[in-house]
Amino acid sequence: MNSEAVSKKIYIEIVKKIRMMIDEDGLKPGDKIPSERELSERLQVGRSSVREALRAIELLGLIETRRGEGTFLRDARGNQMVQLLSTFILQDQKAVKDLKDTIQFIEMDCLRVILQRNNDHKIAHYRQTVEVLDDVSDDEFFLKMMELANNHLLYRIWVVLNDFYRSVDLKKEASSKPAYLAVLDALMAGEEKEVIEKYKKLRKLL
Repeated sequence: MNSEAVSKKIYIEIVKKIRMMIDEDGLKPGDKIPSERELSERLQVGRSSVREALRAIELLGLIETRRGEGTFLRDARGNQMVQLLSTFILQDQKAVKDLKDTIQFIEMDCLRVILQRNNDHKIAHYRQTVEVLDDVSDDEFFLKMMELANNHLLYRIWVVLNDFYRSVDLKKEASSKPAYLAVLDALMAGEEKEVIEKYKKLRKLL
């Protein structure tokens, strides 16, 4: 596995650790969280990985950075309410199936949004990265797709629902590297019908 893939795996783990740290330290909305340097030392990871993790958490609306002051915990009552509702929503199998379907709808919409962006060079660059990987992480692939779509709302919804999905110990079916490359090739070709077809094959919906 190349260094970029390893870095992304570390970043995902850092996000989880920072969330746990906030709870363990009893931080409340308005409280200042440790600096990048302090987090790097405390979690024993590189500052660049910490910076990427903090950016993801900020996109979720859980923290805010104030120039010259530091990073502060935001009022997350809305997020906590969603978490609380999910505890009840995910109690029956029908709701779990609906959750899976909803994640797939969001992923397809994300791919459609990418088609509207003028970023073929970014897709081509990422394709080169995927091509040399020994294995492709589904979460990492679609995190990159959300980045290419450049729609923070889609990103937030997908991350939250994906976390919920994993919170009930469900795993997405693993796909082969050629399936991910096929989606990227379809995106570069610019044909929506082809993109959705390749996505459905990746998700084994065909």
